[in-house]
Amino acid sequence: MGPLHGLKVIELAGIGPGPMAAMLLADMGATVLRVDRKVAASLGVQRPQKYDLLLRNRRSIEVDLKDSKDLELVHQLINESDILIEGFRPGVTERLGLGPDVCLKNNPKIIYGRITGWGQEGPLAQTVGHDINYIALTGALHATGRTGQAPATAINLVGDFAGGTLYLVMGILAALHEAKTSGKGQVIDAAMVDGVASLMTQPHGSYAAGIMKTQRGTNPTDTGAPFYDVYECLDGLYISLGAVETNFYQEVLNLLQLEHLLPDQWNRNTWPTAKQQIAHKIKTKTRNQWCDVFEGKEACFAPVLDLDEATQHPHLKSRSTYIDIDGVTQPAPAPRFSRSKAPTPQAFKPWNADEANDILGPWLNDAVLKSAKKSGHMA
Repeated sequence: MGPLHGLKVIELAGIGPGPMAAMLLADMGATVLRVDRKVAASLGVQRPQKYDLLLRNRRSIEVDLKDSKDLELVHQLINESDILIEGFRPGVTERLGLGPDVCLKNNPKIIYGRITGWGQEGPLAQTVGHDINYIALTGALHATGRTGQAPATAINLVGDFAGGTLYLVMGILAALHEAKTSGKGQVIDAAMVDGVASLMTQPHGSYAAGIMKTQRGTNPTDTGAPFYDVYECLDGLYISLGAVETNFYQEVLNLLQLEHLLPDQWNRNTWPTAKQQIAHKIKTKTRNQWCDVFEGKEACFAPVLDLDEATQHPHLKSRSTYIDIDGVTQPAPAPRFSRSKAPTPQAFKPWNADEANDILGPWLNDAVLKSAKKSGHMA
């Protein structure tokens, strides 16, 4: 049933990092109930609910938090839960009557997870923002891209999901572990700027050691070096090389018949010329031909695949890295466990009052049952 089987999680409906945190917990076996608004607000990029994959593995309940009966029900649900996740601007849940002080007073063991871009305090705490802004402020955006070009704006993985979701989940799990000793819950302040700054720990060390420069596209792993870059093939598709270690770079050069470049691997002055020679050589074959050349070789090589191609790659297919849920291909739960295997993911099922008893089952003590009936969420 998954390593988190038995945990009960309330998710106050939001977008992006919060829903993904709830998805990851649900993927690992936690029972997650999403609290949606009866009058839905415009949340992020709109799409049919079937394709909002971050909502998988849980059910929802619709409430009007301005209605005292609905608010009472949500409080009863929280009182019977282990974890709460919210991603509003600081102070919003307090104004709704669902702030951490109230929730912890009623349920001293609850882990109250808060995810924001700028954090719960500080000059920017109330400022709007998105992934690109958080990675910009922490230096990650400036460091990404090619020399002489503008910073490369990647899709919203680094700020929202790496610096946000994963640090929130890590904080929640750490707090759960601590609660085994203390018996007390606490508040997790997961700020995306803090998470991205933490992700930049290794680059800060490289910069302090003089290995990395602030000029993007001039460093060993930012496309500055010939052994760590993407190269265009004859058919206009791309391959990637990540041969940082000398023995791997030597294998690359042997396969390209450019062995004379090896002695200057770490001579930055030779990097532009070496890149030109490698690029010229790579352009002589198609991507598939280069896959055949590098097959089985220790050269840190991989083709650059699009989303469709990735799902069909033999390695990822053999591991069942992608699965089909309700006709939609999507990544399977990760990581994997040898014993407490994660349950098979299920598509998100929106609120259905006729199924209220099943949906609220994990929370159905007498108080919750009474509140659900009183609020009209159960017959």
